[in-house]
Amino acid sequence: MDTLTRMRAYLEVVEAEGFSAAARKTGRSKALLSKYVRELEDDLGVLLLNRTTRQFSLTEAGLLYYRRAEEIVQEIDNLSDAVRANNTDLRGRLRISVPRSFVDSHIGQSMVDFARDHKDLTLEIVAEDRFVDLVEEGYDVAIRITTLDDSAMIARKLADFGNWICASPDWLNNLEIPLEKPADLSNIPFIIDTNSRSYNTLRFESSDGSGYSVPIKGPIEVNSPMATMRAARSGLGVALIPDFIARHAVSAGELVTLFDDQIPRRAGIYAVYPERRYLPAKVRSFVDYLSKWFRETSA
Repeated sequence: MDTLTRMRAYLEVVEAEGFSAAARKTGRSKALLSKYVRELEDDLGVLLLNRTTRQFSLTEAGLLYYRRAEEIVQEIDNLSDAVRANNTDLRGRLRISVPRSFVDSHIGQSMVDFARDHKDLTLEIVAEDRFVDLVEEGYDVAIRITTLDDSAMIARKLADFGNWICASPDWLNNLEIPLEKPADLSNIPFIIDTNSRSYNTLRFESSDGSGYSVPIKGPIEVNSPMATMRAARSGLGVALIPDFIARHAVSAGELVTLFDDQIPRRAGIYAVYPERRYLPAKVRSFVDYLSKWFRETSA
């Protein structure tokens, strides 16, 4: 019996917290799992598990072995995926963290298209507006719309990203307060998207490259760029809206943009994944697909 099989059996028992639970989960007999773990202990010459009829716990050596074995098995699985990277018949589950604004807008179609082309791969898409810990929370990849500063992750830029300051043209025509420069925005109703890191201020750049902030306030604060756009389109004030969300309304004349040349554009849409020696094929295929999708589709 090879060491890897015994190692996998040991991991299954530890993660299930017992032989009976591991047997039910894996479909193998309790006796067989017990045999594998006992042979592993015999080979190592140490006791890995304290087991009685009522208690189950790891010895100090068992905990050390579990941690390293988990890493080794993961690397072996990733290596196998990498070798099969050219195989388009991907299987299993791909767990993805995405912002709600991504999945709710038209660029969310990129993930639908990927799922359509890889029917044997299950996509678990979790939409929430926070930066998840990919390793701790068990995600394979995350889509992030930001200025990236997480050096512990590998990131691939999919597209540029910017915000537009938008308002309804009818609302602007009826505005009695002058709106000639960015500083004037502090005197008019502003629809605030609280997803922004500094949602009560706007950042601008002067012609000399220096930055400055403008305080804003308004009748609505909401953690949804889609709702922010609807409020601006309804004439409730000015709003800062991601360009990929506002583009259709601007093209249709429902919104107009303001002060475009003074809004910093340093952010991007990124695919982010943990640094690994061997990148799983399903992650590589997903990121490659989205990169191509954004190149061929106007975001």
